[in-house]
Amino acid sequence: MRRPSTLAVYRWEIRKLRAQKRTYLGIGAAVFVPLAFTVAVALRPGEPRDVPFGRYIHETGLSIPLVMLLFGSIWFFPLITALVAGDIVANEDQNGTLKTILTRSVDRTQIFAAKVLAAISYAVFAVVLSSGVALVAGLIVSGFNPITTLSGQRVAPWEGLGLVGASIGVYLIPIVAIASIALLFSTVFKNSAAAVVGTLMLSLLLQLVIIIPGLGGLKPYLLSTQFNSWQGLLRSPVDWDPVIRAAWVCSAYSIPALLIALVVFLRRDVAGG
Repeated sequence: MRRPSTLAVYRWEIRKLRAQKRTYLGIGAAVFVPLAFTVAVALRPGEPRDVPFGRYIHETGLSIPLVMLLFGSIWFFPLITALVAGDIVANEDQNGTLKTILTRSVDRTQIFAAKVLAAISYAVFAVVLSSGVALVAGLIVSGFNPITTLSGQRVAPWEGLGLVGASIGVYLIPIVAIASIALLFSTVFKNSAAAVVGTLMLSLLLQLVIIIPGLGGLKPYLLSTQFNSWQGLLRSPVDWDPVIRAAWVCSAYSIPALLIALVVFLRRDVAGG
């Protein structure tokens, strides 16, 4: 019997995600939150001036998705990511379907790779969808106008749109790391709730470490800090240092997490679950 390709297994995983309620719960939140924020912007004259780009939310719709990236990094996007990545293995354990999958003529490494790709695909889709909704809604409310960078330079709308798109792309780097950690917890804990909560607690803990006296030196190497790395693109000239640092720091979190999860998955006792 010919063994299915990893791509075929990946498609199976995507189909399973389409059948799960939590998938649509996350997507629904990804759409609702930026819409609610934009409606609030339209109805209220004030703006969050202490937040980068917050003072421009009434001047240009390009600022709306950037502000959402800042607000979403604390718990919103990690939660959406963990909803699926923290469930993708644990759900199989809880439902007793993992035994069936592991006894098929599919290599365990293929199954694991497919689950990793599916979890990351969902996380990327949710963040891009949420940012897209924020952008479209923001343009309707505040217009397609020039945006002012963090260096005070005013850039044309189309150039600003490109910067927003690039910023979202850089933002996905730590999102992939969050998905990797959630998948590790999903594999080790064998419990969806524990994996989701564990991922959120770790994310919040890393946020708190920044404000603890004496630990300021760790800030550049914390995963939470990398959620702000996209801001380097909104400077003149572009500051690539935080972007490059985000790439290797997030790799330092995600690669070990995935390797440990793979080892645990490969050694999983099929007979015992």
